[in-house]
Amino acid sequence: MHDDQIDAMSKLLKSMSHPIRLKILCLLQDSEMSVGDIREQVKTTNANVSQHLNILRSQGIIDYRKDANFIYNRIADPRIVQLMQTMQVLFCPDV
Repeated sequence: MHDDQIDAMSKLLKSMSHPIRLKILCLLQDSEMSVGDIREQVKTTNANVSQHLNILRSQGIIDYRKDANFIYNRIADPRIVQLMQTMQVLFCPDV
């Protein structure tokens, strides 16, 4: 691997490593979700969820679409879904 590839992977993993962001990514594996639905599942404030979603968006990990007054989030890169599934197999075998 080249240094620039290692730097990119490190930046990506750092963005994903917060417990709330990991939970958000677990939730988004199967389908897109609104900010409100994510907030209910994560059990935190809208502001906190928005802050974490912005970090994930800035790294290109998630994307969103607007539908009227709702914002729906989804994982932007299928490699992230694959990574999340692999981590679940390795670390959460009973799920």
